[in-house]
Amino acid sequence: MANGDWRIGVLFSNSGVTAAAETAEANATRLAIEEINAAGGVRGRLISAVFYDPECSAKKYQELAVRLLSEDGIKIIFGCYMSSARKAVMPEIEAYRGMLFYPTFYEGFEYSTRCFYTGSSSNQNAVQLARYLIENYGTRFLLVGSNYVFPYEYNRVVMDLVMRAKGTILDELYVPVEPVRKDFNRVIKQIAKLKPDIVVSTVVGTGAVMLYEAYKEAGFDVATMPIASLTTTEAEVAEMAPDIAAGHLTSASFFETLDTPHARRFVSAYKQRFGADAPVTAGAEAAYFQVHLYAKALELAGTDEPEALAKHLAGLEFEAPQGRIRIDPDNHHTELWSRIGRVNDEGKFDIIWQSETRIRPDPYFVTASFDDWMSKPHQLKRKA
Repeated sequence: MANGDWRIGVLFSNSGVTAAAETAEANATRLAIEEINAAGGVRGRLISAVFYDPECSAKKYQELAVRLLSEDGIKIIFGCYMSSARKAVMPEIEAYRGMLFYPTFYEGFEYSTRCFYTGSSSNQNAVQLARYLIENYGTRFLLVGSNYVFPYEYNRVVMDLVMRAKGTILDELYVPVEPVRKDFNRVIKQIAKLKPDIVVSTVVGTGAVMLYEAYKEAGFDVATMPIASLTTTEAEVAEMAPDIAAGHLTSASFFETLDTPHARRFVSAYKQRFGADAPVTAGAEAAYFQVHLYAKALELAGTDEPEALAKHLAGLEFEAPQGRIRIDPDNHHTELWSRIGRVNDEGKFDIIWQSETRIRPDPYFVTASFDDWMSKPHQLKRKA
């Protein structure tokens, strides 16, 4: 690496339970760096990245963050997928006075002056999905998730929303983060017994594939009782046979099928670089645009000192593939768009609803109002 380069660290796993989703984020990070460097870099200096594989281990995430911040002398880190990894890394970011860019949707309820959150928080996709489900399928929910912080916190939000709608949470079940197939036997038995209107999944990675396969084998009718999820993205669907995922729902800020000029350009460049079958997820899109945001702030600041970058990142906007986004200066989260997709028979997402404007982040979930949902129920009516 040339001494004059802007040096960054990248922590995404290419092995382990969520490797498929994290690989997509790592690829998008590479693509953004290559684009910026091909255009001459920032202030005449290239961006060079040190990539490490934490193997989906929170402990290794922490150890590698320390290596980047101390031994490698890097101040800016892009990465983390599961909230357990982010929570392991953040104390080191704080201690070494660095900065983290975090691109994955998450539960909210966090703020750090040294972190910029470019994935969605609960009020930007979870609320919209819950409303859609209540208006189109019913109010009897069964929740299933992986046994770590994001599913517990997300399910707490869903419970609140369902209770406001005078609905019922029939059961709340958790499986190991690294499950085996038999871990889903109890889940399938409870679904068959309780017959919910909807199953909400926060099962991650390889576990999501096992859940959907077991669901299909059990013969449940996806037309009347689909699985709805934030954690089943193009990366997980790509690991399944198309008929396994067909009919199920996901809410995200971006789908690779989004038909806009910026989205098509991004997806085309991504697939040209990483392969026609490489899945492009919402996490990958956020990983991509956050590097461009960093480059814009770097251009303005003229230094990669985290405090200087933070000043220029606050309120910064960028024409991202999902639409124009903005960093909220009050909480370091990002104003994003909201969409709901249904998997079709080819294993691609058909976008069946999307917000008319971008949504301000409310990571502490203080302003969510069920009354606001029901005042305009037509906005989320089911699309055939």
